[in-house]
Amino acid sequence: MIKINNVSKRFGKLQVLNNVTLTCNKNECIALIGPNGCGKTTLIKSILGMVLPDEGDIEFQGKSIKNDFTYRNHIGYMPQLGRYPDNMTIGQVVETIKDIRKSNEPLDEDLLQQFNLQQMFEKRMSTLSGGTAQKVGATLAFLFNPSVLILDEPTAGLDPLAAEILKEKIIAQKTKGKLILITSHLLSELDELVTQLIFMQEGNVVFHKNIDTLKNETGETKISKAIAKILKQQTA
Repeated sequence: MIKINNVSKRFGKLQVLNNVTLTCNKNECIALIGPNGCGKTTLIKSILGMVLPDEGDIEFQGKSIKNDFTYRNHIGYMPQLGRYPDNMTIGQVVETIKDIRKSNEPLDEDLLQQFNLQQMFEKRMSTLSGGTAQKVGATLAFLFNPSVLILDEPTAGLDPLAAEILKEKIIAQKTKGKLILITSHLLSELDELVTQLIFMQEGNVVFHKNIDTLKNETGETKISKAIAKILKQQTA
């Protein structure tokens, strides 16, 4: 569904992505992890067309995304920190996004209802807690029933109940055959969600493995311990 072919990106003297090649298929929930500054955000923004690679190409459903923006209609994106006009209410933000997208397809308002956001439609974005703003971001990402979901630290700032609601939603979407990309520093929350893991470091892909393969190779049952074991072996 998404193919990243030899993508490199440099900002000044800093090589942020170094010849990255990856294939991400539907019916997978893939964790994209690595230390701060490893290139995760730049890679995500490259997929979204917000950053233009210096070299290489990215394909969406077999077609290059260069000089094309329509593919983004098939992607739901939840940023780690959503930026919305402070003077707008939750309801106005939701309705504005609906008007911009002008989708004729049925909307997925499941999270809107589960997070009880309709009861807060009159609240201005400037008054929201970080957790409530995250709920708005999650709702907008799923709203148009996209075939690809890119979720950047999706449970950050959410209370335990909201985090569980979102995790159940992610699992349900994967079973529908969608591709889900998740970045997270909370590795303990990934165990029940992800089917594959991409680990990046200094702009390079260190490994891209199926979770079952990763656990079998390391003899570990937890993703965090499996990653730690692989990294120790590579530096030994």
